[in-house]
Amino acid sequence: MAPPEPWLMLALEAFGRVDHCHPAGASLVQAANSEFLDRIDRTSATRAFADAVYGQYLAAAGKRTLIDKTPRYWMLLDFLDSLYPDAPRIVLMRNPYAIAASLKSTWGVPLLSASSPSAVAACLADIVLGRPTPAIASSIADLVLGLPALAAYRSRSHTQVVQYELLVAHPDEEIRRVLAGLGYALAEMSSAPLEQTDYLRSSTFGDRKILEKKNIDDRSVQIWQTELSIEEMQVVTDLVGVQLLIELGYEQDLRLAEQAGVVDKGPAVTESYRQLFQSCWDFVKSKTGESFDTAASGAELNSIGQQAGENLPLAFGPSILLQAQRLAESKREENLRVANSIAAQLTEALTASRAALPGGHS
Repeated sequence: MAPPEPWLMLALEAFGRVDHCHPAGASLVQAANSEFLDRIDRTSATRAFADAVYGQYLAAAGKRTLIDKTPRYWMLLDFLDSLYPDAPRIVLMRNPYAIAASLKSTWGVPLLSASSPSAVAACLADIVLGRPTPAIASSIADLVLGLPALAAYRSRSHTQVVQYELLVAHPDEEIRRVLAGLGYALAEMSSAPLEQTDYLRSSTFGDRKILEKKNIDDRSVQIWQTELSIEEMQVVTDLVGVQLLIELGYEQDLRLAEQAGVVDKGPAVTESYRQLFQSCWDFVKSKTGESFDTAASGAELNSIGQQAGENLPLAFGPSILLQAQRLAESKREENLRVANSIAAQLTEALTASRAALPGGHS
């Protein structure tokens, strides 16, 4: 059984950390949970919960193996290792250009904004204000931070690597190899037609295009060449890096991109993206469950800039941090206006309710 992207482990890893707007007081919730849970073995407790959830799904489906296919698990690989050290892992790798084309066509991710100083500054400003991480930032982080993390993870024990392009070209052979690695005997395997199932239609997660497919084809392998503009190919090359593209086995695709006009800007550009995104990610995680102080966050933003600034690409320059701070300040003023408006409405409502009570007061 392989339900579409449960994201379960992401929620479990963040257990006890709540949104800073939680009415009970985010810092209190986090402190109380930490104090209480520090007295127990959190790993075994978390694993017991996950076992119960997965077990119920398996029992209802009459299956014995559940595949939790959540691409963004690259964010918590060490957590998964601590929870299920002996569980088999399947790392599915795909051409980064094709991943970017899918992000663009399926989810509408604007790739050119990924290298735009104003767009990056806006993302940083949202982070400073404690707003939810923008979708574009998370999607681009999948390329900038996720691919290197998964590439390094391929050599871990209990790990099978599946190449998307081989899976599409030889589905029966690749699926049999994966299932054999999961402990299934060859005699238990048989080919089956691609079926439409209710849970795929009812879920908001997973690739919606699969609902239009009746069989497997390989058009998705090369469609990036027409789906992406030269500028978008350049963005992907900068974000992922030439070295990683070659390491993952996509040198031929890199050469096709270079023939179209893409240039290698060097490893320093890619490294600057990685440092910037990693610093921002660490900053977001450290602030989860806390109230945000804009002034303090602005100072930490400066620190992020200093860490990544030495290798920032020329397209960014040091001005990106100033842009982010200005955006954060303008958005803070906007937030204050909204808050004042809400406060005025509440005051008016309270005044009216008091006037309606006997004696004119509550």
